[in-house]
Order: sequence, then structure tokens, then C-alpha cells
Amino acid sequence: MLFQNRFSSTSLPLVACLLATLAIGCGEQKKQSASTATSGIRRFIFITNGDDPFWDACNAGLIEGATQQNLEAKGLRVVMEKNNGTAQGQIEKLRQFVSQSDIAGVAISVIQAENEAIAEAMKTLATKGVHVITVDSDVNREKFRDARRWYIGTDNITGGRLLGTAAAKILQSRGKKTGGYVQFAGFTDNDNARARMNGFKDSIGEGYHQIDRMSDEMDLSKARDNVRTALVNHPDLTALVGIWAYNAPAIAEVVRDRKVRDRTTIVTFDAQAAAIEQMKDGGIDAMVVQNPFEMGKQTVRLLAAMQTGDTKTVQEMFPDASKSDKPDGDIYTTGLRLIVPDPTADTDDSPLKAEDFTAIFGDTIELLPLSEFRQWLATYGLSSS
Repeated sequence: MLFQNRFSSTSLPLVACLLATLAIGCGEQKKQSASTATSGIRRFIFITNGDDPFWDACNAGLIEGATQQNLEAKGLRVVMEKNNGTAQGQIEKLRQFVSQSDIAGVAISVIQAENEAIAEAMKTLATKGVHVITVDSDVNREKFRDARRWYIGTDNITGGRLLGTAAAKILQSRGKKTGGYVQFAGFTDNDNARARMNGFKDSIGEGYHQIDRMSDEMDLSKARDNVRTALVNHPDLTALVGIWAYNAPAIAEVVRDRKVRDRTTIVTFDAQAAAIEQMKDGGIDAMVVQNPFEMGKQTVRLLAAMQTGDTKTVQEMFPDASKSDKPDGDIYTTGLRLIVPDPTADTDDSPLKAEDFTAIFGDTIELLPLSEFRQWLATYGLSSS
């Protein structure tokens, strides 16, 4: 054991040193915050819902945004804090921030839209003068809209409809005019997951029916097990739909291992590096990709404007905020891309044509072959989006 019930006089200094070391370790975060407050620098904090490569792209956007907004000269900096994938983790972080005087703004990707405790913790921060916004995933707007001032991110309903439209075109090109599908997500009550799944269901068409929505609570092993269970319980499945970033490679890996790729259509959200490789190797038919880099950049732009009283920038970002007939005037969308495999000798006549989607969605989306998308990622040193 490290400590004994009795100590010699010569061991007391050692014990004191050990205790001091432990105290330093436990108080490191508090000292860092105190140091920041003493230096006069104030922080913008970005709280993720979990740990995923998706957030690396967002963090790159935060860094770019900090440069563009010259945060350092304004006595500000931005940091990302990755949540542990639980609602309690976000609640604890928000509550900790209440007592930290150097925090100027908080952006949070809300893990559970219906969670009242998260919403209340956000409101408490706001009453302390901290600017609070949501990014990527919002609160339930009908219940807790007043918990944040603005939302930055994807129009998830449109994203789901885009993916559903793409899935329908692929299935029809393969002669499958009817069939069932399963949707996979971390949490089915999460704001962005629910909106995407609803949008998908709305747009895929009446010939296709939803068999199930399966949640994995951000457990990667369970994400793969869910796919295995779906394939066993529903051997006639025609489509598998990945809603969160890690669901895409999980689906593709299990389908490949079970050797059922020839009878399944796989469409997903987001573009993890592993998912990009799976698409390159023929394992994914279409990906609707958000722009987490832009989310990060616009987060800094907005928080900086709120902190400095730059109403012009806020109005540019939310021109409909004061219009009574625009209830969603507090939402800033960051665009969508539909990523498709590069054409080959076998797929020159792809069922996914840019003009078809433009006719439906206007210029709000961009269709890119995989190689062009990878070039865009390389421009910013990213491996995923």
C-alpha cells in the first residue's frame, strides 16, 4: 500500500509531496480556468455530444473561425470539449461552467432534445450573462426554444428528405419498387436523428416501409450488433440507413462480412474516413454529408458578434429573426452535399443526377462524386466531414 498507519519522521516530507502532487492533479482544470481568468482572456466553449471524427472537422472550423475573427486581439479564444456520449456528461459540464467567470459563450450539440435538465442548465448559464447557442443538434424547439438564442447547423429534415429521395432512385434503378428498411442512430429521440429519420420516411415513397428505428447509445459494438440483428430478423430488407457518422462504416462492415451486399442498398449520413473508404470499395451507395467545418467557423463568427455587440453580423446571419411569419428565423443552415461513388465502367449511367435533385431541392444541395469530395477535404487537411 502507498500509505501506512504509522509514518517515520523521515517519511513525512515524502507523504506531503505525494499529497501535494495529487492535489495539483485534481485541481489542474480549476487552476487552468483561474489562470485564464487572471490573464483577462475569455473563452468560447464548444460542447460536443460525444467523441467522433466528425468533431475534428468542426474543430478545424473553430480554429479557422478564430483566425478570421481575430479572437486573440479581442481577448477571446475558443476551445472544444468532447462530451462522453451521455446526457449527464453535458449537464455536468454546463453546471461547472456557471461558476467559471472567464466563459463568454457556450455552443452545444444537444445530445437529447427532450432532456429538460440540459435545457435548464443552458438557461442558468444564460442568466449569468453567457451567450448560449446550439450547433448541429438543437433542443426540442416546441418545449425549450428559449434555452438558447440561435441554432447553427444542418436543416436535418431536408437532409433526411435528400437521403430518402436518393435511396428511392437507387432502389428503383435496381428494380426494387417495394421493400422495407431500417434506420440506425445513436439516439432516436435526438433532435437531428429524429428529423433525419422523419425526412427520410417522408420522401422515400409509399412503396417502401420503415421496419424499425434502432438506437445504439453511441456504443460502436452495439451499432454493429444492431445491423446484424436487423439482417437476421428481417432477411428481406432492401435498405439500411445510417443516421449518425459511425453508423455508416458499421453497416458497411457487417453487410460485407455477411456477404449480402448484392441485395442491400446502403445510404448514410456524414463521411467518416472509414465510410469514405467503404464507398471507394463499393460498400456505400450514397452519403448525405453535412459541413461541420462550416458549423465551427460560423459558431465563432456568431459568438464573437454576440460578445462584441456586432448586431450587423447577427442580422446578416439571421435576416428573418424579427419576422413574425418566420418562426424558424433563429436557424442558420450550413448546407448539404450528396456524395456518390465515382463512375466506373459499370456505373456510368448513375441513377443520381444533379439536375434531378436541383429540381427538387433548388441550390441548397451540391452533388459531388467521391473523388471531388476528397479533394475538398484535402484542401483543409481533413480526413472526414
